[in-house]
Amino acid sequence: MSKFASLFVNSSASDQDEDKGKPKVSYSVLLVDDEPAVLSALSRVFRKESYDILTANNAMEALEIINQRRVHLLVSDYMMPGMTGADLLRKVKEQSPDTIRIMLTGQADTTAVMAAINEGAVYRFILKPWNDDDLRVTVALALEQYDLIQKNKELEKTNAKQQKDLQAFSKLAQQNRSQLAIMLHKHNLLNKQQVQEVFKLQQSRKETVIKLLLEKQWIDERKLVQLLKKEMFFEEVSLAEFQIEPVTLSLIPKSLCQKQLIIPLRVSGKRLLLAMADPLNVELIDELGFTTGMQIDPVVATVSAMELKLAELFEEEETSIKELESIVTGIDPFEGIEVVIEDDDDDSLEDLLSQTEQPPAVRLVNAIIIEALRLGASDIHIHPRTNQVIVRYRIDGVLEDKIRIPHSMHMSLVSRIKVMSELDITERRRPQDGRITVKTPMRVVDLRISTLPTLNGEKVVMRVLERNSSVKNLTHLGLSELNSRRMEAAINKPQGMILATGPTGSGKSTSLYALLQHNATTEKNYVTIEDPVEFYLDMAGQVSVREKIGLSFASILRAILRQDPDIILLGEIRDFETAEVALHAALTGHLVFSTLHTNSSIGTIARLLDLGIKPFVAAQALECIIAQRLVRRICDHCREEVTPNEEEIYLLGPLFNDPHLKTYHGRGCHKCNHGYKGRIGLYEVLTITEELRHHIAGGASSKELHEIAVANGLVTLVADAKTRVHNGLTTTYEVLRVLGTQIEV
Repeated sequence: MSKFASLFVNSSASDQDEDKGKPKVSYSVLLVDDEPAVLSALSRVFRKESYDILTANNAMEALEIINQRRVHLLVSDYMMPGMTGADLLRKVKEQSPDTIRIMLTGQADTTAVMAAINEGAVYRFILKPWNDDDLRVTVALALEQYDLIQKNKELEKTNAKQQKDLQAFSKLAQQNRSQLAIMLHKHNLLNKQQVQEVFKLQQSRKETVIKLLLEKQWIDERKLVQLLKKEMFFEEVSLAEFQIEPVTLSLIPKSLCQKQLIIPLRVSGKRLLLAMADPLNVELIDELGFTTGMQIDPVVATVSAMELKLAELFEEEETSIKELESIVTGIDPFEGIEVVIEDDDDDSLEDLLSQTEQPPAVRLVNAIIIEALRLGASDIHIHPRTNQVIVRYRIDGVLEDKIRIPHSMHMSLVSRIKVMSELDITERRRPQDGRITVKTPMRVVDLRISTLPTLNGEKVVMRVLERNSSVKNLTHLGLSELNSRRMEAAINKPQGMILATGPTGSGKSTSLYALLQHNATTEKNYVTIEDPVEFYLDMAGQVSVREKIGLSFASILRAILRQDPDIILLGEIRDFETAEVALHAALTGHLVFSTLHTNSSIGTIARLLDLGIKPFVAAQALECIIAQRLVRRICDHCREEVTPNEEEIYLLGPLFNDPHLKTYHGRGCHKCNHGYKGRIGLYEVLTITEELRHHIAGGASSKELHEIAVANGLVTLVADAKTRVHNGLTTTYEVLRVLGTQIEV
C-alpha cells in the first residue's frame, strides 16, 4: 500500500481491512482566505480526504484557532485585508513551529513569497488558479513531511539519551583493555618487558595501545594491519572512499571516536560497520554494541588513515556551519562576483532580480560558487535530504560532501540559482536546464544548470566550465610514445575525421583542443561549434549552439561549410543529421574533430553505424579514434610502494596478473586530497588502416575489428592503465573504479 494511502479516505477495501486495529491519524487542516467562494472551493478539494477541515476568513481568526487547538497544516491566501498571508505565516511559525505552512499566491506576488521563503515561513507555495489534483498531492506530501519531522524529533531524543550513555561510557573506555600487545607478544613481535611498559604507559597517559606502540616504533603499521588481516581475518577498508552519513556519525560521540580511533561507517539494519585502528579491543566493541543497540562489525584501518578521516569529518564540519552563518549574515565577502547576462531580454530579468535578490540567498550562492572554484571542482551538486541540504563538489572525478545547509534555506537557494540562469522560479514540478556566465575578480566561468524535482525538493547540479582555461599541448596530455606518434600522424593529414570518445567528464574536449592547436598556423581557417564554448582561442572562429533559436550543431555546421574552413571542431555528435554532415565534411577536404559517447574505440564504429551512417562512408571518413578516461593521480609528495591488492588485481583481469607489477598509493598529506592530486588520462588510440577500412566497409563485427586492431598494435585502455600503475602514477583501485572489472563472469 502507498505510504500516502493513510492520508486519503477512498482507499480500497483490502487496504481498509489491512489497517484494522491500527490507530487512524486525523490531520487538522486550516484554510484561510477572505473570499468565501475560495474557501468553499478549497474545502471541496478535500471533501473525500480524512482531514479535519477548519476555515478562517482572515488572519486574526486563523491565529485564534491555532491558539485554541493543534493544527497540522495551514493553507493561506496572500492578499487579505489587515494582515497579509506572509505576515500570518511568520506569526504561525513563531506560535506553532510544527505546523506546515503553504501559501496561495499569484505570479505578481514574487517579492512577498521570496521574503517568506527566505525566512523559512513557507513550506511550499501554490499558484492561483490551482489544480485540484496537484493541491491534494502537495498537501499529502506536506503532511508526510510533518510525520517525518515528528519522527526525527523522537530520534533526536533517543540519540541524545544514547549520547549521554556513550559519554559516561567514554570515561570507562579510558582503561583500554585491548589484547593487541598480547597478540603481538605471541607472534614474537614484542617481548615481555615491552608489553609491560606499554600497559604502564597506557594506564598513566590514558592513550590507546596502538598509538603507544607506533610512538615507540616497536611495530610497523603496515605489518600490523597485514597481521590482523592474515591471522585475525579482519577486513581492511579504504576510509577515503567512504561518504559517511551524519546520522551514522552521530551514533558515537566525537570525543570517543578521536580518543579510541574509531569511526562508524555504515548502518545496515541492526548492524554497524565500525572502522577501528585496534579491532582487538573486544570490551570496547561489546560496550558500543550495548549502548547503540547494534551488532558491531569491526574492520581495520591504519592509524594515519583514521586520523586523516577524523580530521576531515569533525574539524571541517565543525567550521562549515559557522562559516555558512557568517556568509549569510555578515558583510558579503564575495562582492566581486557578478552574473554576466548574455540574453537580449534584460528588462524582465532585472525585474526578477529586484524581487528575489535577498541577501542570504545571494551570499550563499556566491559562497558555493567561489568554494567550487577554489577547490577546482568540475561539478556542484545541491542535494536536498530529509533534514538538511548537502552541497557536494566533484573534485578529481569523485563527489565529496563539503557544505551542510539548513533545509529552511533550500527554496530560496534554488530560486536564486533559477533567477541567475533565467529559469522559471514558479515551476518546481518539472526538470529545467539553464546556463550562467559568472565573472569573479580573477576568472570567468560558465555554469550549466540542471534542476530535478525529488521527494525532498529540487536538486540542482551545476557543471563548471572555465572560459579562461589554458589549452594543453599534445605533449601535456601524458600520452605514451606510441600513442603520441599515432595522434600526430592523424592530425597531419589534410582531411578526415578524428573522434575522441568516452563518458562525460573524461577529458575529450581537452584532448581535441590540444589536437586543434598542435602546429597551428595562420595559413588555415579554424572553426569550432560547441555547447557551450569550453576553451577560448583567438585564432579560431568559435560558435555557441543555441537550440532555442534554431542554432543546432547540424545547422551551424552547414553554415560553416560555406565559410571556407580547413579544420572544424564539432563539440559533440548527438544524432544522425549531425553525424552525416560531419562525415561528409571529412570526405570533402576538411579535417574534422569531434566527440562521441562510447566505451571503446572499436565501439565508436558500431555507434556510428547504429546512428544510420553507411559503412562505406564511415570507413573512408575516419582517420583516428581516441578512447580515453581520467583517473586520479597519486600525490608525488606522499607516494609509496605497497603490496598489490590481490582482489583488485584479480578483478582487473589476466593482464594485471603480473608478478613483476609494482603498485603504489598516497599516504595522504597537506598537499593532496586523500593521497591523490590531479588527474591523468588513460588512452586507447586506434588509427584506421587500409585493412580496417576494408573490413568496416564490409560490415565486419566489432569482435573481428578488435582482433585486427590488436594485431596491428592497438594498446587498449587496460594495457595503458597497467603501465600507469607500474610507473606509480595511479592505483589499481582508481583503474577499477573508472574501467570496472575486466573479468568475464
